[in-house]
Amino acid sequence: MSAERFVVLGLAHVRSGWFREVGRWASSAMAPIDYLKCVSAEEVRARLATGRAFSALLADGSLPGVDRDLFDEARDAGCAVFVVDDGLRQRDWADVGASATLADGFTRTELVDLLQQHSSPIGQVDRLPGTTVGDDHTSQWQGHLIGVTGPGGAGSSTLAMALAQGLAIDPRHRHLVALADLCLDADLAMMHGAQDVIPGIQELVDAHRVGTPTLEEIRALTFDGEYRGYHLLLGLRHHRDWTAIRVRAFEAAIASLRRCHRVVVADVDDDLEGESETGSADIEDRNLMARTIAGQADLVLAVGLPGLTGIHHLVRTCARLLAAGLEPERLVPVINRSPRNSRARSAITATLADLVGAERLAHNPIHVSDRRGVEEALHDGVPLPTALAESIARPTQAILTSVGTRRPVASSEPAPIQAGTLGHWTDEEAG
Repeated sequence: MSAERFVVLGLAHVRSGWFREVGRWASSAMAPIDYLKCVSAEEVRARLATGRAFSALLADGSLPGVDRDLFDEARDAGCAVFVVDDGLRQRDWADVGASATLADGFTRTELVDLLQQHSSPIGQVDRLPGTTVGDDHTSQWQGHLIGVTGPGGAGSSTLAMALAQGLAIDPRHRHLVALADLCLDADLAMMHGAQDVIPGIQELVDAHRVGTPTLEEIRALTFDGEYRGYHLLLGLRHHRDWTAIRVRAFEAAIASLRRCHRVVVADVDDDLEGESETGSADIEDRNLMARTIAGQADLVLAVGLPGLTGIHHLVRTCARLLAAGLEPERLVPVINRSPRNSRARSAITATLADLVGAERLAHNPIHVSDRRGVEEALHDGVPLPTALAESIARPTQAILTSVGTRRPVASSEPAPIQAGTLGHWTDEEAG
């Protein structure tokens, strides 16, 4: 093959006119391309996974699976993306990652011109393909993201609700706090007495597969919990629905949610295993939501209970987060239903530091005492006790303010942090 030939993947209906025409141009040497036909997005992914070099992907925009995730995988493989658009849908393909758009019925000259502009013949590396993609969402302003996680039974979902409610009390955050249920077994719909389970995270992700919704459209996918002061994004309707959550569309969805709110509180699982630990790509995909939040959050609150079993489970959760790459400065242990006695709290703090490692805990745990009326509030669909909301929100806000100085929300770039600059939340202050 000559160095002047482009290797192009084609994705369209078999009977598509342009699909056959490009094949004719290639076979008759009317265009300097080698053309490989694909009939599904999965076939494209399989070819990309072989490691072979491709110049461009030419895809029919009306096909299922032609979306942000596919485009991102193609660009990661060094492959520019051209979408053939029949004009029947109003979509900004550049916004979801396409290098360029061709009208249905495009000419040979138009295709070759795009190949020369956006991609390189195989064997030439003077240009990087796919570099004309539209602006990434992370370049825009984004609100803070706080993950809340913990083993089953520790009360992490209840504390996530309390945190969102407590933050929403702050005039700075009023009507600008979102609570997102990102657990595989989503419970927040039940805990809020939601009559509808649609829309939720699935609809938010779907909306980002082939476009970027407006802020009004994003807010329309959440429920207005006016009596608690925050917006609620419902979770998966079934455990198995994790298969519908694709990585790039999910990341774009979270970015959009953060653009709509000053603070997003995400209730997530504590299972962070990926392919490197298990050898299974399916497990990594299943844990996508928790892994993404742990990787992007300004803070992750790890919730545990006092007592032997509770502390054991909390230590394990902290270890998982740290092993997954979470910086100690972003990890905040929370002891739910903590004893009120200051000496008992100090003993728990010391035990946790010994088991996790004092050098790996930048913050003393936040102690949240058991409060009356929690179960009644959940049953009746009324706000949680104010004392509970403030006991978790106040110290979290203090830490969040410090963390925000090292990680400006207007930038996705990590910033170095100096040891000791974040401080600690004492037992007395947290009480």
